[in-house]
Amino acid sequence: MENIRAYFEQMVDLTEADWRVFSSKLKRTEHKKRTTLLNMGDVENSLSFIEKGSVRYFIPKEEYDLTFGFCFETQFTSAYDSFVTRQPSTYQIETLSATVLWSLTHADLQDIYLKTKIGQEIGRLTAENLFIMKAKREQSLLNETSEQRYLNLFTERPNLIKEIPLKYIASYIGITPQSLSRIRKAIS
Repeated sequence: MENIRAYFEQMVDLTEADWRVFSSKLKRTEHKKRTTLLNMGDVENSLSFIEKGSVRYFIPKEEYDLTFGFCFETQFTSAYDSFVTRQPSTYQIETLSATVLWSLTHADLQDIYLKTKIGQEIGRLTAENLFIMKAKREQSLLNETSEQRYLNLFTERPNLIKEIPLKYIASYIGITPQSLSRIRKAIS
């Protein structure tokens, strides 16, 4: 739980009273590797901070899944669009490794917004960070070659290369596993 506090203290001046309200709402859960956290078609009811582990966001398909996002330790994870709109999710979330989460429900977050001085600011800053990550990914898919996107992973998200199976990385950068093998061979 201290990792969450440290994360918030980097963004805002967190009072002890605000932290007590926030931390009283958190629920800790442990999940095994490849545990489904959210099924497509379900409404997301949790905003979770990853203490340990990693998760992936994907759209299940008959031939292969379309992976479009990952989250790691000290990041928030959620089908945030479903969480905010209260509409069914159009994708799934699963753990890629043993994962420990600290989660808030939608109702608890609304209560935090009402009862704390910093709730609204933390919510805004978290949403802004999620938007920036999404915008960078979209621009990368539109403006860079698949080789550039793969090479960028080494500098921007080195844990992605180390922890994630290559088939998910290929899907994430928008190519087939065979194309990724050719790129890896060409740059080695």
